[in-house]
Amino acid sequence: MFTLLFSGASAEVYEGTGLGYDKNGIILDVEITNNKIVDIKVKRAKESDFATPAIQEIAKKVIATQSLDVDGISGASLTSEGTKEAIEEAVSKSGVTLTAVAVQNTKAVELPKEADVVVIGAGGAGLTSAIAAHEKGAKVILIEKTELLGGNTNYATAGLNAAGTKIQEKLGEKDSPELFYEDTMKGGKNKNNKELVKVLANNSSAIVDWLIERGADLSELTSTGGQSAKRTHRPTGGSAVGPNIISALSKTAENEKIDIRKGTKAIALVKGKNRIVGVKVKEADGKEYTIKAKAVIVATGGFGANAKMVEKYNPKLKGFGSTNSPAIVGDGIVMVEKVGGALVDMNEIQTHPTVVYKKTNMITEAVRGEGAILVNKDGKRFIDELETRDVVSKAILSQNGKSAFLIFDEGIRTKLKAADGYVKKGFAVEGTLEEIAAKIGTDAKTLEATLNKYNEAVKNKVDSEFNKKNLPKELTGTKYYVIEISPAVHHTMGGVRINTNAEVLGKNGRPIKGLYAAGEVTGGIHGANRIGGNAVADITIFGKIAGENAATYSKSVK
Repeated sequence: MFTLLFSGASAEVYEGTGLGYDKNGIILDVEITNNKIVDIKVKRAKESDFATPAIQEIAKKVIATQSLDVDGISGASLTSEGTKEAIEEAVSKSGVTLTAVAVQNTKAVELPKEADVVVIGAGGAGLTSAIAAHEKGAKVILIEKTELLGGNTNYATAGLNAAGTKIQEKLGEKDSPELFYEDTMKGGKNKNNKELVKVLANNSSAIVDWLIERGADLSELTSTGGQSAKRTHRPTGGSAVGPNIISALSKTAENEKIDIRKGTKAIALVKGKNRIVGVKVKEADGKEYTIKAKAVIVATGGFGANAKMVEKYNPKLKGFGSTNSPAIVGDGIVMVEKVGGALVDMNEIQTHPTVVYKKTNMITEAVRGEGAILVNKDGKRFIDELETRDVVSKAILSQNGKSAFLIFDEGIRTKLKAADGYVKKGFAVEGTLEEIAAKIGTDAKTLEATLNKYNEAVKNKVDSEFNKKNLPKELTGTKYYVIEISPAVHHTMGGVRINTNAEVLGKNGRPIKGLYAAGEVTGGIHGANRIGGNAVADITIFGKIAGENAATYSKSVK
């Protein structure tokens, strides 16, 4: 194997620019000393919050190998390529020539192959499980098949639903676990597992405290479709909740020195006579080995990015795009099924109604929660914007062109960091009412009449057209923003069947000893439709339950 060594330059810092996820690009300062890259610093990068760490990972690889021929980071391909482009441009400016040299293989450090608890998947559920198990006294190994922590939680934007919290009390919002339970059951068409929903609602306030204690910011409230109270807890300024929580959990896991193995994929659960006894894994270099465990927690996410699996369980969704991380392919569900685990609600797959048209970028429900409206190509509203996701998605697909237009004003952009980000990334077109009407392809007078009627509804607190209850603000000013959107696969409500202890149930209805699951890999909690903000509550609440119970169980194993 050969890499390319940089040679022939004096100590200097050179600037390079590459095109990443953000249209304005990635700008890096590359320091070259004694013919080697010794440091790479970010001068400007407005990548998505979860993709930003990919810049550092690529930089580390380049410095370690003195080569641009390094693998990108799974789940952050655009950022990876943009980072390499920026480094390449900087090196080109330096005038340094590249010389191929052989890389000497070094003996790999022998990693422990035994633990009390092995957690598969380092998203929100997996990180929470690992931390909870560790804090309960278990020796934990957390494996992640990609090189970035966070999984699908990195894509979570709206917030975390919780009822009866200190934050709600402080902000004067009346709510209760009972009301949370009722909203969740209604939103799920009463197909939800009632006992699991009770656990979700009754533990929601405590999980907010637990996350805040570990560095998460959940200080603001908003609401999403299907809720009768403001219970969606989010970071200050309305920024995305997922990256905030993942950052806090990642730092906690690092501080607690939990053994995290990136680039390590679980390929099979190992079953003994009476229980699960380990996990067979495969490293990025192809090396396979088995980690012995007293308990295993599966937290690998759903299958929203696996088009064939989506079509298998719900043929109506053939050809739909997905908002999910490319890594969310249902591998954990398949592994559990192979050791006798039962599945539930596999046909229940949710589409998110507001995804950038012909792209995979989701527009958070919080934009509608702050007062944005949806109009069709005729410039008219056609739905209560905060109906449940399945209802809004169906309404959009019934419009001409199977798309709609999300309209918000400067006030929403200023209040909500996510909305500002959509403008900066070029998803939103800005302009006067006449200009956005032209973008939609409708008459300006028709659109103006729509806005006037909506603003009148806000003033009177009565929406006579669609009976919308949440009417937070009028849409006003001289500048507006519009994004064309359409639905895409967002969440798979079905998955592994669990009980209230997060134990995986076999086809006989009894727990499989030593096997736990948490997060979107599981099914039954959300029923036929998930309410926005319930997933982040689900993954952390059941992640904590799985971690604590797996740790306790591991102590009973001889």
